[in-house]
Amino acid sequence: MKITGVIITFNEERNIERCLVSLKKVCDEILVLDSYSTDRTEAICHKHHVKFVQHVFDGHIQQKNRALQLAETEWVLSLDADEALTDELSQSILKVKKNHAGEAYAFNRLTNYCGHWVKYCGWYPDTKTRLVRKDAAHWTGVNPHDRLELISNGKVIHLAGDLLHYSYYSKEDHFKQIQYFGRIASQELFEQGKNISWGLLYVKVLNQFIKSFFIKRGILDGKTGFLISIRSAYATYVKYHNLRMLNQQSR
Repeated sequence: MKITGVIITFNEERNIERCLVSLKKVCDEILVLDSYSTDRTEAICHKHHVKFVQHVFDGHIQQKNRALQLAETEWVLSLDADEALTDELSQSILKVKKNHAGEAYAFNRLTNYCGHWVKYCGWYPDTKTRLVRKDAAHWTGVNPHDRLELISNGKVIHLAGDLLHYSYYSKEDHFKQIQYFGRIASQELFEQGKNISWGLLYVKVLNQFIKSFFIKRGILDGKTGFLISIRSAYATYVKYHNLRMLNQQSR
């Protein structure tokens, strides 16, 4: 069993080396599909002798499916640039390489938020299917929230060990991502013919905070949990506010 590690990138010089180093432990080749980065991403990738391909970004789902098909091996391990395998997860994947069953493998993702590992807020275990037989799966979902799914009802096996996710280094990073994802998500909803009233918008915002802080026990993450819950509610506001603006502009 041979595995290609695949990553899509755009200006990921802060994260990409950590991701590549972790993939080298388990992958037979590594493919990076880049969207014409303007920072040191390409130089770092060449230093690690990975296959580096560039294509204009046309959506997270579209780009990840493209990367999936560019892989030359039967099995693909797909990571984001800000993710890395723990030693325990690496050992689990190496065992799979010696004796595999099923069509796909999933594992838990543990997120680091501004220096804190988040165990609640609905952020953990955040199980992700990322190791798949290439022809048995595809990326789907609604941009920017993609997910890797099996095409048929194949067997997904859960592996021990965490996938580490270095999400945001500062609150500025988070707010920048909220604006970026909010634009993409609202555009997707607009193209689907969706709209929302002001009343329902504020209900969704309040529900998001309650879900994150109370139902998903973000309160147990202390101050970090409170900040995540407030900012998750704000992200909901940004997405639906942008949707309303798009609908108004189209009249």
